[in-house]
Amino acid sequence: MNRINRHKVINKTMKIIAIVFVFILCGHKPVSLAVEKPVDFRHGPLEVSENKRYLVHEDGTPFFYLGDTAWELFHRLDREQADQYLENRAEKGFTVIQAVALAELDGLNIPNPYGHKPLIDNDPAKPKTKSGPNNDYWDHVDYVVNKTQSLGMYIGMLPTWGDKWNKKWGKGPVVFDSSNAKIFGTWLGNRYKDKPIIWILGGDRPIESDAQAKIIRAMAFGIKKGDGGKHLMTFHPTGGQTSSQWFHNDDWLDFNMHQTGHKDRGSWDSITKDYQRTPIKPVIDGEPLYEDHPINFDPMKFGFSADWHIRRLAYWHLFAGACGHTYGCHNIWQMYAPGRNPISWAHRYWYESLDMWGASDMTHVRNLMLSRPFVTRVPDQSLIASDIGDGNGRLSATRDESGSYAFVYTPLGTTVKVHLDKLSGTTITAWWYDPRHGTAVKIGSFEKQGVREFKPPIKGKGNDWILVLDDAAKTYPVPGKCLE
Repeated sequence: MNRINRHKVINKTMKIIAIVFVFILCGHKPVSLAVEKPVDFRHGPLEVSENKRYLVHEDGTPFFYLGDTAWELFHRLDREQADQYLENRAEKGFTVIQAVALAELDGLNIPNPYGHKPLIDNDPAKPKTKSGPNNDYWDHVDYVVNKTQSLGMYIGMLPTWGDKWNKKWGKGPVVFDSSNAKIFGTWLGNRYKDKPIIWILGGDRPIESDAQAKIIRAMAFGIKKGDGGKHLMTFHPTGGQTSSQWFHNDDWLDFNMHQTGHKDRGSWDSITKDYQRTPIKPVIDGEPLYEDHPINFDPMKFGFSADWHIRRLAYWHLFAGACGHTYGCHNIWQMYAPGRNPISWAHRYWYESLDMWGASDMTHVRNLMLSRPFVTRVPDQSLIASDIGDGNGRLSATRDESGSYAFVYTPLGTTVKVHLDKLSGTTITAWWYDPRHGTAVKIGSFEKQGVREFKPPIKGKGNDWILVLDDAAKTYPVPGKCLE
């Protein structure tokens, strides 16, 4: 047995042992993770909720943006490989696949697996197309978009990576100006006007001039002209920045997107700032620390990120008010495979990384958040009567605006004290939700009085928990079991 296979067997064995232990401890059967499809398109297209905090379908059904960064999907994977990747993500309940049309890794000059390039003479005003099926770059993009739709997911499509309008670093070349950006946007918007798309402009570069801002605005204008304004749109900035820095007041920007980058830190403060801006717009972290990424870009000093790092960021940012969350795996965004140079210490192939624990944990994130009313949720640190702390063990809390439920996240499994007067009703039902396995331990029901202390079943690094407190009169389901 080779090293990789041995590692996978050991990991699976350890996970089975952990799950059995939790089930024995909890005395509770696991919640089924099976879903027919992540998204039911019969609920209609996406829009911003009435309170401007979340994304919903046209009929009001909540939409949980659970993204995955597959930046090189269109450029580096053939159809069989794309099927493998997309089917895996659909099984895990991901709802948005973030991919780039004009890809970062020399996507203009290195052809896709079928030998096709996207543009004529690298001119965005001249997409390279041929009549008939399956014989140009955009036919392959069509295939991936259609496959994603068939599996019940959206494509979060970046028209281009940012090095094509602000090289700054990377391969480039810069090929966009405000004129051809509008033309390309119009063409792209029209081509995918009837597909489940969320438009993500930008691509990991800052706006450093008025000319660059004009390029982005021209592309947004073109897309809306092409698709008739059918789809939501945002902007993916560079690390440590947010779309609100440049475009918050632009009508085309439907929700704000952050890139908190690849350091071992939570950015609840920046999420909070965008949450508090006016006009009110939803906010999401579109690129946090990837799983299996060198922390702080220094693997010798800090090592590589693990599932625990990934869960913390998800719950910290969601509880600060984010409308969803994006996962990423360092080996997957670049589709690292034999014969390719690894970027920033990538050390597993993309297909060996599909079932890393952090990716599976995102299923549990989505299940928990949708197991209680979603669009009425507000951040509320005043729930916590304990020392909130900072860094690795920072406690965070969110609740329904009416107080019908509350979630409190404890990253290290430390004891939590809660102000119960923030909740509605007279009797509280309490649970510990295990974000590693998607199971719940029922603590019990009790009269709502003052401050109460809750001690998780296990504590220590990697033993994070979510305290779930319900107004018993609401008879909510087991945490993690989605509302009917």
